[in-house]
Amino acid sequence: MPLALPLHRVVVSGIGLLTPLGLTRTASFERLVRGESAIRPAAAEIGRWLPQALSADVAPAFAQQLDRNEQGLDRATQFALLASREALADAGSADWDLDPDRIGVFAGIGLGGATTGEALYTRMHEQLQAGRNPTVMHPLSVPRLMPNAATAAISMAHQFRGPSHTYSVACASSAMAVGEAYRTLRHGYADAIVVVGAEAMNVPGVFMAWNALRVMARPFPGNPAASCRPFDQARSGFVLGEGAAALVLETAASAQRRGATIYGEICGYGSSSDAQHLTLPSSEGQYRAIRMALEESGIAPAGIHYLNAHGTATEAGDVVESETIRQVFGDHADRLPVSATKSLHGHLIGAGGATEFAISLLAMQSGIIPPTAHLEQPDPRCKLDHVLGQARHGQSLQAVMSNSFAFGGSNVSLIARRFA
Repeated sequence: MPLALPLHRVVVSGIGLLTPLGLTRTASFERLVRGESAIRPAAAEIGRWLPQALSADVAPAFAQQLDRNEQGLDRATQFALLASREALADAGSADWDLDPDRIGVFAGIGLGGATTGEALYTRMHEQLQAGRNPTVMHPLSVPRLMPNAATAAISMAHQFRGPSHTYSVACASSAMAVGEAYRTLRHGYADAIVVVGAEAMNVPGVFMAWNALRVMARPFPGNPAASCRPFDQARSGFVLGEGAAALVLETAASAQRRGATIYGEICGYGSSSDAQHLTLPSSEGQYRAIRMALEESGIAPAGIHYLNAHGTATEAGDVVESETIRQVFGDHADRLPVSATKSLHGHLIGAGGATEFAISLLAMQSGIIPPTAHLEQPDPRCKLDHVLGQARHGQSLQAVMSNSFAFGGSNVSLIARRFA
């Protein structure tokens, strides 16, 4: 018989956010709570071909935080480094007495190296047009492109020599990275793991690909910032965003020994595959992921006090997700506050799961539930307790859930509770 390993409690002791809303955890969450949208008309090089394109971009000032060596990395890797740096400082990692061999880095990214890839193909095309040799490229192009560039950069920057994994399952990428890091720690294979989600795909080639899918929002008349409208009858799709979120996960024993701030204890993780359709969501698949997370947590559906929905503002996605929530939670769905924060920070694709789970933890810690912005006429097929218009303050949240559902049929549900 194999030797049974002791199960460890796993907590989040550090959070870092670099989003279209702000370059820090505090700035991002404060703008979110105020309902301030980061959605704008897309950059000129995108708007030239797609005049109605919208995006949510990280402020250029982020680059001022990079050192000389970091300036040559892909944009997504730069985001990941900065978010992880904030999360580690927040966790007080300078006081760690942990063995670096038992500190890992897990990352989630949807389309690694998109800005590098765009630059490569643009240069090749320009060289061909000019009659020059198109084969001369930067020698580090492949390391910049590779999906695990972020895990490599973070582990080298901090000399973390524990397990290093990268997950790429579209919009569920970094939510899965959180869940798998939780399992790794729970079963004793590491003492701490930095989990990061990163994405930077707001470039012309990628925008044209997304545009071909017909899932991106059209500008809302008179107010482009209000164009992403999850669960609203006037919704027309999501807005591509970029950025990164990082969370420091460690065993409760380690965090308590250091007297670290604990944002919450991860207690439930569910993952499933639809195995039905490449792009259309399945309520049955979503249901299985959520039920799996609830069963592992030991929390009854009525014990979840806030749900950060996937909420992409697509026609099919919002209806299917609403049906799933009502199927899982029953009558409690009428009293379960639900918000879709993509309405303000955009859809961060691979970074979305970690970002929205971090937001859920900050909501639990602060007692403030951020709103689903621009939800003025709720679709009657999406009947839930939507957080309309303004944030809800003074909430006593004992347990929160964050859901991420992806193209390809990957579903992830994460649950955290107050640590006691």
